[in-house]
Amino acid sequence: MKRREFLGRAAVVPAALAVPSIAQAQTKVKWRMPSSFPSSLSTVQGGAVRLAEKVAELTDGGFEIQAYAAGELVPPLGVLEAVQSGTTEAGYSPGFFYVGKKPALAFDAGVPFGMTPRQHFSWFHHGGGKELLDEVYDAFNMVSIPAGNTGAQMGGWFRKPIDSITDLKGLRIRAAGYLGYIYSDLGAVPQQIAIGDLYPAMERGTLDAVEFTSPTDDETLGLNKVAKYYYAPGILELGASLGLMINKDAMASLSPAYKAALEMACAWTYSDMLARYDSLNVAALRRLIAGGAELRAWPDEVMSAMRKSADKLFTEQGEADPDFKRIHEHWRAFLDDQLRWMSVNDVAAENVLIRG
Repeated sequence: MKRREFLGRAAVVPAALAVPSIAQAQTKVKWRMPSSFPSSLSTVQGGAVRLAEKVAELTDGGFEIQAYAAGELVPPLGVLEAVQSGTTEAGYSPGFFYVGKKPALAFDAGVPFGMTPRQHFSWFHHGGGKELLDEVYDAFNMVSIPAGNTGAQMGGWFRKPIDSITDLKGLRIRAAGYLGYIYSDLGAVPQQIAIGDLYPAMERGTLDAVEFTSPTDDETLGLNKVAKYYYAPGILELGASLGLMINKDAMASLSPAYKAALEMACAWTYSDMLARYDSLNVAALRRLIAGGAELRAWPDEVMSAMRKSADKLFTEQGEADPDFKRIHEHWRAFLDDQLRWMSVNDVAAENVLIRG
């Protein structure tokens, strides 16, 4: 064949064949991903939806993930079991929902007096956190990747003012993960209730208080309509990381390109969710206060008692679970260094700006 003839024929080869896309080069993949959150929450459940959309975008539709809201496919607190068993390939849920199964899972999401979203992301990806948590999740035939963060959460909604520790005695409060331990230690009665049931429980009077996330979500759930006093700062949750829980067999079946797309989508969703919360919370808090909510600061006595309770919790959990102790010591050292650095620069600069 003459060189000119060959070049002429090559010029009409379709571009799709000349430069294959990820989708064309890979086998079509479809996953199901149940979540622990209701569809009404465009922030946190929206993160699951946007994660799936980003994966599809990065793979030209070759890798599809169907996101399901809480209860549509599995119970809100049944996500881990669904992924572990292989009933679904993935799930969207925070690790601290499952501390009853393994205390160390809390570090995948956040613990009282813990890390900010920025610190958690750094610890996981560059501070050794991923390797430690991989060992924990291995027992559940899973891996988990940070794929969202709510940022610092508010202290919660209360029917009556909390002026001292005694005001917590006998208080029925919805508090997830180890927050429930803190409240129990201080005399309250923590309840683990599905998010969609929070408003009815407060309306019926079966709950006295609710700790959920932040102004934009709390307003969406209508919690300001069933309680008046809104407490801050969110010292018990400086950030809650949402994990993309993935069955290990499903993860192993992915091509390197699809795995890279999934990890990239998780990192994007983590940043995007935090940015949405930071943007939406300001206007939501203004509306809540204008509507009659009374914003209050925790009394020093209460915050001090919460801190002592958290230290007690870490000691007890470390004694009961070697994995918790090992991860906590590593996590604590990293956080201490982060706090020293931020006190020198970030926090010091922010305090100057706040003071004007």
